[in-house]
Amino acid sequence: MQLQVTNSPFNQEQVELLNRLLPTLTDSQQVWISGYLSALQRTAASASIVADQQASAVAVVEALPTVSQPVISREVTILFGSQTGNCQRLAGSLSRKLEEQGFQVTLSSMNNFKSNGLKKVENLLVLVSTHGEGEPPDNARSFHEFLYSKRAPQLENLRFSVLALGDTSYEFFCQTGKDFDTRLEELGGQRLTPRVDCDLDYDEPVAEWFEHVLSSLSGSQPTSASASNAAQVSVSTIGQEQSEYSRTNPFKAEVLENLNLNGRGSDRETRHLELSLEGSNLQFEPGDCVGIYPENHPELVDSLIKAMNWNPEESVPVNKKGEEHPLREALLYHLEITVLTKPLLEQAAQLFSNPKLSELLAPGHEQELKAYMDGRDLLDLVEDFSPGQVSARSFTAILRKLPARLYSIASSLKANPDEVHVTIRAVRYEAHGRERYGVCSVHCAERLENGSTLPIYIQHNPNFKLPTNPDVPVIMIGPGTGVAPFRSFLEEREELGAQGKTWLFYGDRHFVTDFLYQTDWQRMLKEGVLTRLDVAFSRDTEEKVYVQHRLLEKSSDVFGWLQEGAHIYVCGDEKHMAHDVHAALVTILQQEGNMSPEEAVAYLDDLQQQQRYQRDVY
Repeated sequence: MQLQVTNSPFNQEQVELLNRLLPTLTDSQQVWISGYLSALQRTAASASIVADQQASAVAVVEALPTVSQPVISREVTILFGSQTGNCQRLAGSLSRKLEEQGFQVTLSSMNNFKSNGLKKVENLLVLVSTHGEGEPPDNARSFHEFLYSKRAPQLENLRFSVLALGDTSYEFFCQTGKDFDTRLEELGGQRLTPRVDCDLDYDEPVAEWFEHVLSSLSGSQPTSASASNAAQVSVSTIGQEQSEYSRTNPFKAEVLENLNLNGRGSDRETRHLELSLEGSNLQFEPGDCVGIYPENHPELVDSLIKAMNWNPEESVPVNKKGEEHPLREALLYHLEITVLTKPLLEQAAQLFSNPKLSELLAPGHEQELKAYMDGRDLLDLVEDFSPGQVSARSFTAILRKLPARLYSIASSLKANPDEVHVTIRAVRYEAHGRERYGVCSVHCAERLENGSTLPIYIQHNPNFKLPTNPDVPVIMIGPGTGVAPFRSFLEEREELGAQGKTWLFYGDRHFVTDFLYQTDWQRMLKEGVLTRLDVAFSRDTEEKVYVQHRLLEKSSDVFGWLQEGAHIYVCGDEKHMAHDVHAALVTILQQEGNMSPEEAVAYLDDLQQQQRYQRDVY
């Protein structure tokens, strides 16, 4: 509202002063001046204030330039390290919020940030996930190495804050975020706000971190109301695309097909699911993932309720918003009951009052605790440590939300409109005297029929994408279910009429029973969509042969394709396969390119920097 003499208690001179001043104030300055006036009213004699309104107003205006406040830089650098795209989306959301508040934002992935410019940064926000055994994601490795090298500068003028994404079921929970936080402090940086470590259900802690960062940069204090508003805004804008459906509002997709891809006699079961997206307006590209919210196994749920002598119809909360459901329904659809984590056991110890559990959690028992948690679930916990009379409400309050499972998309939207296909291998094993199940995989394999629905969302992955030029050669390495995204890649290139060469390396156990999508590959070879196919079936020969062996056998051609500008993609097991494939590529570069080990590693690093070497590994 524009102030005028007719709609305010000020004279013309005051109105002109205020109209020039007020539009230039930032949010924090408006808060400050409001507080200044309140304090002035409390401390000055009311009679003198009333007697001289004009002098008071002019005094406030004149006082503003001389108030002693620290000069806060309006330039902010946001760096993200992301394997599957979560941190990248969050960084983009934070960048937009800061720009709305008048900040100048530099947004960059860590591998694209020129590290020699770090010394000049005054405000740094780091968003990073943890990969594998506490390792940085691929696009954060070089920056992580730089910070821990002798080249890292002193950063006494830096203010920073770290948001770390992780999973408490892993031993090195949020380790990369912890690394960055510790190292930036060691180099002299001062924290804007404390580091926040997020579990899989990260919306609320992310929103709170956003709010504290905004407040710290603006020089104001967050209020409970503003934190609540930030939570609503941040969570609602994270990952939103054209569709109304998202991770926090999944779409119930109808199951069109649910087929077992393995042949008779196989010791594996791999399901091919075709899901309808009709009416959802969900969009995806090759390389993206589907998030599926599964159901816990009914037998495990019923056994847990029986062991605790609970009433399955008792109402219990399922989230922090206060939403409640009957206990059995909550355990089936909403709460995680198959994974034990240290934070969960620590909370359980307070409920159980069991000295044996407390001893397991005591310092010096770390390896024993790790061994206990491996392969056990909530039923083991209550049977092993007999909690006695613990109410269902108290117990479910310490459980985390049942997380979605991510699967690489195995189809092209162009080739299959209003559909998405996924490839899921059923996980079954015996541990500690009891049969165990993969929550989502066995749900899909045993309890999902055509016509039933699955709650799903699309997880976009900007770090695993086809070349923008369809004529560029592509090398794809994906054993087992790791081949799924390459079915999507090839379907897409077929629809686009791409002319670039394609080469697929596929591996599994047995040719006869375990050759996933064999007829698809044969058709694509015949029609020229797939140029070359090399396979490795490890159990069909006396000596086990894997995809990395096939790469080495074709080393000359692989190097030739790379020299022609080929992009190389790896999908599947991170712990063994991806490491072995990486080592094989280093060897190929040494042999065929006459490179030293250091030069070969640098060559691959450069390919990653150019996004010509991309990995979707887990």
